Parts: sequence; C-alpha cells; structure tokens
Amino acid sequence: MASASRIDLLDPYDVAQLGGLEIVAEGVVEGFLAGLHRSPFRGFSVEFAEHRPYEPGDELRYVDWRMLARSDKLFVKQYEEETNLRSMLVLDASASMNWSGSERRLSKLDYAKRLTAALALVFLRQRDATGFIGFDEAVRSLVPARARRQQWWTLLSAVHNLPAGGGTAAEDALRRVTGLLRRRGLVVFISDLLFDRDLALLALQYLRHRRHQVLVFHIMDPAELFLEGPPEARFEDLETGDSVSVRPRELRAAYNETVRRSIEAWRTQCRRGGIAYHHVLTDTPFGYVLRRATARRARLG
Repeated sequence: MASASRIDLLDPYDVAQLGGLEIVAEGVVEGFLAGLHRSPFRGFSVEFAEHRPYEPGDELRYVDWRMLARSDKLFVKQYEEETNLRSMLVLDASASMNWSGSERRLSKLDYAKRLTAALALVFLRQRDATGFIGFDEAVRSLVPARARRQQWWTLLSAVHNLPAGGGTAAEDALRRVTGLLRRRGLVVFISDLLFDRDLALLALQYLRHRRHQVLVFHIMDPAELFLEGPPEARFEDLETGDSVSVRPRELRAAYNETVRRSIEAWRTQCRRGGIAYHHVLTDTPFGYVLRRATARRARLG
C-alpha cells in the first residue's frame, strides 16, 4: 500500500482537511514528485543568458560585482535555466465556481485553488518563471511571472486571497496574458467553462497563435454531470440570480445529453486549435491532474 502515504492520490476533500493552502500544496507536490519514476522535465542548462536589475530578495551569489564596480548599479546574472520557460496560471473565480454538490466535496473554486497552488510550486521548483491571474467579471489579481525565491509566497497569497466573485470575463483575462508572456511559454487555464465558448476559444487560439502552449482544465462537480433531485426543485443561476422551477425527472435525459455535448464540444474545439483539454471532476486526486500538466510541460521543454 505504498500509495496510501501519498496524499496526492487521496480524496481531495480529505487532503484539504490536513491544513491550509500552503500545507496542502506542499504535501501534494512532495507526494507527486516522490511518486515519479523519472522526471518529466528535461534538464536545464546553466549557461549565462543576460543581466537584469537587482530586485530585493535576489540571492547575493548572483550579483555581478564587476558590473557594480563599473556602473555603480546592482545587476544579477540570469542564467538559461531561469529564462527557459514562463508559465501563467489563469484561475476563474466567478460565482459559479463557488459551488459544491456535496458537503463531502470541495467547491470547484476550493479545488481549483489547491490545484493552482500545487502547479505553481511544481513549476517554480523547476526554475520556471511562474505568474498568476485571477478573475471573475474582471481581473482581480495579477502576479507577473518570476522565478525568484519569494515568488512562491507571492503566488500563494494571491491565490489564497482571491474571493469568489460574480460574473465571468474569461476572454479579458486571457488577453492580459499576451502582455505578460512576451516569450514562448505555457498558459494553464483553470475554469468550469460556464461562459461563451466562442469568445473564450478565440482568446485561447490567439495565445496559440503567439506560440504559447495552452492547457485547459475544465473543472466540474460530479453532481453537474447528471440531473438529480426531488420531484420538484428550484434551480438558481449563481451569477445572474435567475431561477426556475422544474421537475428533474422530466428534464433529466435532455440535461444529461446537453452536458455531454458541451464537454465534447470543448474537447473537440480545443484540440482542433492545438489546445490541450482535460475534463477534471472535483473528486479527482490532485496527483493525477499534476501528471497531465507536467506531461504538457515536458513536451514544451
């Protein structure tokens, strides 16, 4: 039962009871990395790439003292391993994400936050410059991609403090990525995709046009797959407040087919555009999802 001690393979709700965002992310990543038979990441060169201005918190061992003597300004040496890849994690925090179909499951947003934190830690441990965008009907949090030591804490704070919002403006958030990733990089988009598919796909495809690799995690609660409920029920849209009374049994077949077609449409249109798509339920252990992301990261490298 070797896997029993790996929290990255346990039920996400149970994992979340172990502690806060930092503890969960670090535990999941440690378990995930320990379980790899071989690293999915290619090796890094340590050849000098360029200078950049010193920033508070940079390690003194990278300061170019000769440059300081010549220019009276602090610069640090940046190596190829630091400039190899930039990653942006884009997280949907709209009202629809703040929902769970069971008290024994994390809400979609709570699941996505823990996944985002774990991904950030994996990327940073590989010396990837990593940034973050959190959005609902507007961009609420933005952390430029960096690879320095304190970036983990900056990202962790941004993810932790991102509140559940109102509506969704996914295309606006994705357009912001363009100005933040000026070199070829990796964009990880984490959302329940409950918005206009055509507009979001245009933004995702534009990122592909700019030669970025794009990975979409479609987050759903298992209860969203099939319509259940009492003989009569009232359903409310969390983002608009609109509600409707229905008889679930009468609509069940149509609802289930609509959900199936929506998932398939996202999968098909993403893959046609060269975008990696993964459908993820909130009861999926985090380790399985990390493996999908790191497989994409390895191909990019």
